[in-house]
Amino acid sequence: MPAQAASIAVEDPKRRVLKDVFGFDDFRPGQADVMDALLSRRHVLAVMPTGAGKSLCYQVPALVLGGLTLVVSPLVALMQDQVAALRLAGVAADTINSSLDREANVAAWRRVASGQTRLLYLAPERLMTERMLEALARLDVSLIAVDEAHCISQWGPAFRPEYEDLSRLRHIFPDAPIIAVTATADEATRTDIAARLFAERVETLVLGFDRPNIKLAIESKQDSKRQLLRFIERHAGKSGIVYCLSRKKTEEMAAFLEKNGVTALAYHAGMSKDAREANQNAFMTLSGVVMVATIAFGMGIDKPDVAYVFHTDMPGSLEAYYQEIGRAGRDGRNAEAHMLYGLGDIRMRRLFIDDEDASVEHKKRAHRRLDTLIGYCETAQCRRQVLLGYFGEEAQPCGNCDNCLDQVPRADGGAEARIILAAVAQSGERFGAAHVIDILLGHETEKILARGHQRLAGFGSGLAHKRDFWLSLIRQLVAGGFLEPDPSGHGGLAIAEKGHALGRGEIAFHYRVEVRGRALRKMRAAEGSGMNAEGIDASLLATLKSLRLRLAKERQVPAYVVFSDRTLIDMAERRPSDLDAFAEVNGVGAAKLKEFGEIFLAAIAGH
Repeated sequence: MPAQAASIAVEDPKRRVLKDVFGFDDFRPGQADVMDALLSRRHVLAVMPTGAGKSLCYQVPALVLGGLTLVVSPLVALMQDQVAALRLAGVAADTINSSLDREANVAAWRRVASGQTRLLYLAPERLMTERMLEALARLDVSLIAVDEAHCISQWGPAFRPEYEDLSRLRHIFPDAPIIAVTATADEATRTDIAARLFAERVETLVLGFDRPNIKLAIESKQDSKRQLLRFIERHAGKSGIVYCLSRKKTEEMAAFLEKNGVTALAYHAGMSKDAREANQNAFMTLSGVVMVATIAFGMGIDKPDVAYVFHTDMPGSLEAYYQEIGRAGRDGRNAEAHMLYGLGDIRMRRLFIDDEDASVEHKKRAHRRLDTLIGYCETAQCRRQVLLGYFGEEAQPCGNCDNCLDQVPRADGGAEARIILAAVAQSGERFGAAHVIDILLGHETEKILARGHQRLAGFGSGLAHKRDFWLSLIRQLVAGGFLEPDPSGHGGLAIAEKGHALGRGEIAFHYRVEVRGRALRKMRAAEGSGMNAEGIDASLLATLKSLRLRLAKERQVPAYVVFSDRTLIDMAERRPSDLDAFAEVNGVGAAKLKEFGEIFLAAIAGH
């Protein structure tokens, strides 16, 4: 390290912690800004893409500030993995949760109360009890982190009311800065979090959402097993994640792939903890393994060489989709996100929302989020433009999605779009898609007659097409920014400036034409995989992964907690021959150098 850089590292406490404890030479984009705000005692809402290193944004300041940091996390497994990783890095971390026996929880609390623990991980239900809050209020709480903060807005008070109750924390611990972190928050969700958790007194830092190395594609669902197998055959020998909606389908898909010569494992919440951990460790350690999973799999997983994420069923929202596809291509290499989409998915998702134990308003918001995702699936526009636009980010056509690559035919829909825009305008830009379509189809519903809309010029103007056609076009107009939903959340559609330009004939609108059967298969067969080789000694990497798995089993932690794949890849490329060289490997801090250095050096030397 140059003398000037070394001087900066010594003078800057957060850089010193980053290198000495976590073994990293520099921050990823945005991390330093988030940390500086916290160290200046300002509340922060940090929205960072999956894989951008959100955890370090509060773990480093926790160690710089001293005292106790509270971390609120929604999943027990995620908490336990983070605690295990911190302990291996030499950080005093604890969790108190329902999966531990009373003796373990009491021992953890004694360490917290005596000042030994630096970071305490708690579920909101455990934290927001009066007894826990009163006990913590007597301690030196210097920082509070709320992980997966979108849960505050999206899960709703009926599902996990304690998430909404977290708003009390700023009053109970007035001197502790609070950071809320998430990878998936559109503008409405960010506004909601800022209002509920921070009473709008918060510094919001939003990093770019784009993951340009991930190719985006959506295919009409016909024979999902065969479609999945064809896709995986194009990625033979690559690691991937396949998401399924149900536990039963997860097991069926994994068995189907195994029967067809693909190394596939299942993962869902109905499996035993030991079975889940064994499959997760195999996926993290071995190459070419396909993990077939429900959404129970993924949070906290950092495997950089995942070549693809395949959805056999439509996810619940664009936020969920973005988070799930973000597990692909973390090494920066070309990756793919491929989704199968069908009408049955829409019906199933609608049922899930309607069956939720949630308020009417929460259900309405969930349906609107689903509508946005459907619009994304049906759009003929560049998918990346639509996806980033949803999160408030502008982009040019990407050239790396199915629509840009012209894999799906498009047709000029300007005339049909203007019929829709006219009906929206004539009815006062106050009604949702269902009512607008009733106008187009000339349906004399009670609502139409009560408002006199049977007398509108556009009444019956859409008889040339069926309801499904018009619904798809409206979704595509919303996805493309021509129509915009009522910002107050009542479901009405208004004409955006882009829509007015379309109405005047100044810009064009093309819609997606469904291609089925043999023609679609022929198009898909022509696709190339676009994958790059690792460029390192594969047998050495396999040896290091095998060693990592053995050490993880001895310590009863997931394999990636010992070292991430990034660290093993760097190790295999550098081939360090002594401890000084091993200390320079990305992700090797002081504690891991001491515990694992000689063991891995011996493995590298013996290879």
